Amino acid sequence: MLNEKMDKYIEFSKKIKILCEPKRLQIIDLLSCRELCACEILEYFHISQPTLSSHMKKLEEANFVESRRDGKNIYYKLKEDSLKDVKNFIDEISTNTEDCICKTQE
Repeated sequence: MLNEKMDKYIEFSKKIKILCEPKRLQIIDLLSCRELCACEILEYFHISQPTLSSHMKKLEEANFVESRRDGKNIYYKLKEDSLKDVKNFIDEISTNTEDCICKTQE
């Protein structure tokens, strides 16, 4: 039980680390409105295309966004379920539940 819980802590700490970058949070906010191509995202920020690509790669690897190619353009959209998973995890660890770590140590 504790090993499973530790695996979950590790998994979500990686996801949360990805979110600890203001520009990525802004990108998520932007994508919450609609799917956008990389060129449209760049219009909102003073960053280079390679910097945006780096941010998008990390967001994709964390399963927060998904992409599709249409000709020369790459379109990104938010994967809301993944963000809900992070929210649910934080709710879980901040609530006194039966699987709380303090109860597994007893």
